[in-house]
Amino acid sequence: MARAVQTRGQKTWLFARDIVVLLAALLASFLIKTFLIRSFYIPSASMENTLIGGPGTAADDRVVVNELEPRLVPVHRGDIVVFADPGGWLRGEPAPPAAPANPVARGLSDALTFIGLGTADSDNHLVKRVIGLPGDHVVCCTAVGRVTLNGVPLNEPFIASQAQWPDGARADSNPFDVTVPPGKLWVLGDNRGDSQDSSLNQGLPTKGFVPEKDVVGRAFVISWPISGWSWLSDFPHVFAKAGRN
Repeated sequence: MARAVQTRGQKTWLFARDIVVLLAALLASFLIKTFLIRSFYIPSASMENTLIGGPGTAADDRVVVNELEPRLVPVHRGDIVVFADPGGWLRGEPAPPAAPANPVARGLSDALTFIGLGTADSDNHLVKRVIGLPGDHVVCCTAVGRVTLNGVPLNEPFIASQAQWPDGARADSNPFDVTVPPGKLWVLGDNRGDSQDSSLNQGLPTKGFVPEKDVVGRAFVISWPISGWSWLSDFPHVFAKAGRN
């Protein structure tokens, strides 16, 4: 009898241990999502061809975001950042797909999102490339169509289809001449002809600037599809002469 009681007690202890380990794993995953990394799917053509995610595309890129930036690590020019809509930017942009109707699939989606691997909470977010930091003077465009940063014309190899543009084509269809205020960013899409970015939102109360507090983090890798897995560059050489930070 004593042996049976001991065995029952051992099973109870093992069960309690497993529960503690499971809770610790869930807590660790939640903390990783909250403070370290997080996955996003933002179905917009604005960052093509760096990110393929426009309506009807086959790739539907998912990105992993480093949430230490800008909390602990400063934002750099050239960074691809995910940020909450500063107000009115998402008009006309496609919404992420709705949650699965199947309860099991929806539960799995919610669980993956909870630990930072799912993308169910991607709504109300945008992804763009940082061009101007606080204090920067950003202008569009020069006589040959380049954006200038602190007086330095930028050669932006990441802009969609730039190689096919004729001489004199503009690097942005919306002119601007701004000095970035403290605590704000000036962001542009790599697909300048189809991007709800700073240049297109100058008429809103935000005047096209993104508050740094709205930045969730820096996208540093394409995680899906597997065939498109790659690191995302911030092209430091593009911004070096304009005052790389």
